[in-house]
Amino acid sequence: MNVLVTGVAGFVGSTLARRLLADGHDVVGVDALTDYYDPQLKRDNLRAVEHPRLRLVEADLNAIDLAALLADVEVVYHQAGQPGVRKSWGTDFDTYLHGNVGATQRLLEAALRAPRLHRFVYASSSSVYGNALRYPTEETDRPQPLSPYGVTKLAAEHLCVLYAQNHGLPTVSLRYFTVYGPRQRPDMAFTRFCTAVRDGTEISVYGTGEQVRDFTYVDDVVEANVRVAAADVPAGSVFNVAGGTSTTVNEVIELLGEISGRTPIVRRGDPVPGDVERTGGSTAAIEAAVGWTPTVALHDGLAEQYRWAASVLT
Repeated sequence: MNVLVTGVAGFVGSTLARRLLADGHDVVGVDALTDYYDPQLKRDNLRAVEHPRLRLVEADLNAIDLAALLADVEVVYHQAGQPGVRKSWGTDFDTYLHGNVGATQRLLEAALRAPRLHRFVYASSSSVYGNALRYPTEETDRPQPLSPYGVTKLAAEHLCVLYAQNHGLPTVSLRYFTVYGPRQRPDMAFTRFCTAVRDGTEISVYGTGEQVRDFTYVDDVVEANVRVAAADVPAGSVFNVAGGTSTTVNEVIELLGEISGRTPIVRRGDPVPGDVERTGGSTAAIEAAVGWTPTVALHDGLAEQYRWAASVLT
């Protein structure tokens, strides 16, 4: 198939593109290569994805001719967006509106006129739940995001549902729960932890470290994308993609010490506004719909990420 991957230079986007190319698809990858973190790391991701069947387009989704981009595309994997809970407050909020809501709405409008499109997969986030009403959280539980970032991810998800309900656009939204693995962004916890342990420097932990997270390995997230794109699920569907690993940050650091054979040095700071105390998603719905379940255990996935950080990151 001909597929489009937005945010192709990012963590999940580049991993997804590699999988799609390995499966024999032709991939158009678009990325704005913004400076939220070092663009050189994104270019390194792109080098790892280089392939004769990959066409790279460096552009902002809010500025590019999307009709031309989507002319032959059969599946859109919309991974692009402005990440980060901590920076989404204050004057930076405009960037989140532009990158998460505006870009998604524009892409949905163009998708309506794409002649060959049969699936639009949107990368949503568990941040839409905030401090959820129950755990494991189900897709029907009320979203109540605690950060402006979560608000924009939920708004874009609602747009996907609206375009499905009103226009029949075959959207599926996947609520990712804390994705980790090789090529994870440098500002994300596991990459920070791995590089600090490798270098013998301090790990900065926001709050007590007793925050519970449902960590999901990147290859499992990619598999969820591939499965929903190929499955006959209702337009507008929303699914959790969670690793089933409800684990505290402190337990992760201890596990990383075991994997590395080193003693982590931890420095605790103030909690961050918008950070939730716990996440944990039920995956019963996606398992019933497409047969997806997480397959990578936290120990194995974290060991892979540490090996990557130790050998690749400088």
